[in-house]
Order: sequence, then structure tokens, then C-alpha cells
Amino acid sequence: MKKIFYLLVTSILLYASVSAQTIGGSLMLGSPQGDFRTNVDRLGYGLQVHGTLWSPSIERPFTVGFNIGYMIYGEVSERRPLSTTIPDVLVQVNRINNLANFHLMMQISPFMGTVRPYIEGLFGGAYLFTTSEVKSESTQLTFAESTNWDDFTWSYGAGAGVLLQIAKDLAEVKNLYLDLKARYIYGTEAQYLTENDIRIDNGRLIYSPRRSKTDLLTFHIGVVAYF
Repeated sequence: MKKIFYLLVTSILLYASVSAQTIGGSLMLGSPQGDFRTNVDRLGYGLQVHGTLWSPSIERPFTVGFNIGYMIYGEVSERRPLSTTIPDVLVQVNRINNLANFHLMMQISPFMGTVRPYIEGLFGGAYLFTTSEVKSESTQLTFAESTNWDDFTWSYGAGAGVLLQIAKDLAEVKNLYLDLKARYIYGTEAQYLTENDIRIDNGRLIYSPRRSKTDLLTFHIGVVAYF
């Protein structure tokens, strides 16, 4: 499943880079909802990028495109001995809980001008995975890493936002907008780890995965370029 996810994301990025008529990106805060929030009671943070195949206009006030996002919803950092036989050398162990999603996107933007409200719908999936890495304390270089757990879930949702024009006629960019929006994403059930779901017992890793729907409310601030 991981290879399929990466192949799909790579294909979307290559296609969007060639065909997109609007390209945008934003910083993102994510608030787990429902059963997901019961297990992950903290804000996640990350970013998202998207592209559409044409720019909305008076004649055609809607467009379709792609959206890809990445969010960290949990992290743990510890100092540990390199091994039981070398306890006098300490290393930095970082464990990160990640959520990456991709969606087909439809956006309706019927208003033209410097202020452009819009709504959007999304359908796709999300990849939840927990990774661990080991770094040297002196150089901060990673010399070992592993994926501890991963799962895939389908997701869909809707969002609303507003574009505020901040510049125009910048080389190839006809209009540049500040983008403010919020989305609610419904995620089907998945198994995932939180910050407290891995423990070490006599040198063995013991996982205690959670299982729930993965609904998410996100808030975004970014920019969108119309070509």
C-alpha cells in the first residue's frame, strides 16, 4: 500500500506541474474530531499544496484539481544509550506520527475580483504512519530509521474559504491571492499509533495500536497563484 500511495502522489505532482492553471500552498493546523480526538487530543501541524486544471471564470465558475497534504499529529524525542553493550554513548531517538493525504478536488468560485469566496469538495485517501529515527547527538545526522506502523484510509470532505488579492501581473502569474480556509475531512476507520502506544519490554518493541475513524478539522493560511 505504501508503494501505491507514493506512486499515486508522484503521478499527481508530475501531472499538476505540467497542466495546472492555479497552484497554491498553505500552512495547516489540524484538529482531530470524534473518536480520533479521543485518542489524539492535540493539534497537528503541517502543510498542503494543490493545483487546478483551469482557473474559475464567469463563464465556468468551477474547476477541478488535486490536493496533497502532510501533517504531524504526534512526536516523541528521547536520549537513549546506543546499546546495552555501549551505554556510555547516547543518541537522539525521534518518533513521529504522520498523516499524509491526497484528494481529488472540485472548487466553486462564482465571484470575480479582488475578494473571491469559494467552496470545495474533496475525495481521496489518507496514509497514517509512525516512523522512528536515530541521530548522533554531536552531528544531528540520522544514521538509522524505520517505519513502525502504517495504514491507509479513505477520506472525503468539504471546505470553504476566501481569496484576497495581494498582487497581479507578476511575470507568468496573473493574480496572486492570500488564501484563508477551513476544511472538514471525514476519514474511514484506520489503525494507528499515538505518542504512548510503543513501549520497550526486555529489548522488544510492543505496539498497542488504536482503531477509529479519522475525522479531521483543518485550518489553512497560504497563497494561490493564477496563471
